[in-house]
Amino acid sequence: MTIGIIGAGAMGAGIAQVLAGAGHPVRLLDQSADALARATAGIAANWQRLSEKDKLSTADVAAATARLHPTSALADLADCGLVLEAVVEDLAVKQALFRQVEGVVSADCWLASNTSSLSLTAIAAACQWPARFLGIHFFNPAPLMRLVEVVPAAQTRPGLADEARALVASWGKLPVLAQDTPGFIVNRVARPYYGESLRILEEGMADMATIDWALTTRGGFRMGPFALMDFIGHDVNYRVTEAIWTAFYYDPRYRPSLTQKRLLDAGYLGRKTGRGFYDYAPGAPVPAPIEDNDLADNIVRRVVAMLINEAAEALLLGVATRDDLETAMTTGVNYPKGLLAWADELGPTAVLATLDELFADYHEERYRASPLLRRMARASQRFF
Repeated sequence: MTIGIIGAGAMGAGIAQVLAGAGHPVRLLDQSADALARATAGIAANWQRLSEKDKLSTADVAAATARLHPTSALADLADCGLVLEAVVEDLAVKQALFRQVEGVVSADCWLASNTSSLSLTAIAAACQWPARFLGIHFFNPAPLMRLVEVVPAAQTRPGLADEARALVASWGKLPVLAQDTPGFIVNRVARPYYGESLRILEEGMADMATIDWALTTRGGFRMGPFALMDFIGHDVNYRVTEAIWTAFYYDPRYRPSLTQKRLLDAGYLGRKTGRGFYDYAPGAPVPAPIEDNDLADNIVRRVVAMLINEAAEALLLGVATRDDLETAMTTGVNYPKGLLAWADELGPTAVLATLDELFADYHEERYRASPLLRRMARASQRFF
């Protein structure tokens, strides 16, 4: 199958590298000649590094390179069996793009979006034949991250998501199936990792260095939330939070933080600008955490309870299966364990007690416990 990738930014280039490496002829489309040149040079450099590490043979690199075809002509996508877009996260832009694509490709060509936060159903609504449209959401960097969320729109024909899932698996990726709800699995379930950590900071319970230290050393997370937000970039992380909050009709569970918004407004986007929550200028002092184990345990208890609650709510509402939820969070964001398994380890009753304690203190809907978690605790049941 020949596959078209629209958008030669970091995501589009990464996806093109994956698919060309998996044996597909790839048409990488972008209107910018500079973007195409950067993408192809970057892909070539990545393949060269893999060859130097004996992970790809010279023949493999040559074959993959021959399968990659950069282009600025939409007509070059005419022979594609799948066209996947990775352009700016703007609904109107994506809708207009697929209207154009449908005028070029054959009737049996699949159409897919790599969106992380927009409604796939809304994108599909712009298509003349929306039954062939769905979401195939890679994580950045696409060549390294195994997880891919496969998300059917309301209009997607029955069976297409399963076919797409099998195709994604053939690329060496780990696909999970998600419902078309805001944030799908990972970006939805992960919100409390940032949101509750920001709330703890704003309350003065602990500073950012201490929160990061607590969640990495005591919680087992690979990166603390403030270092991770700086790594992702506040222009991305904040706007995903805002998009999910808006899409859920301003549910307090997903409310963005004014503290993070101020960084965005100031242009302090994190590592990419040299300043975010932390200062990345050469010689800048590195804040030291307060290594208080009791404080650390309280931080971890609070953040993990909120994450478990979000996973339980996603399971209750059919966002994904139990196993796909666990796979998504351990593979997509490298959590130390699946959140539902973590609930079993701590005990649903203990997790519920933490949430009810927070709700009693704040009387805020953000701390409302999932009915599923409450039922599990009442019946002394486990998720596994």
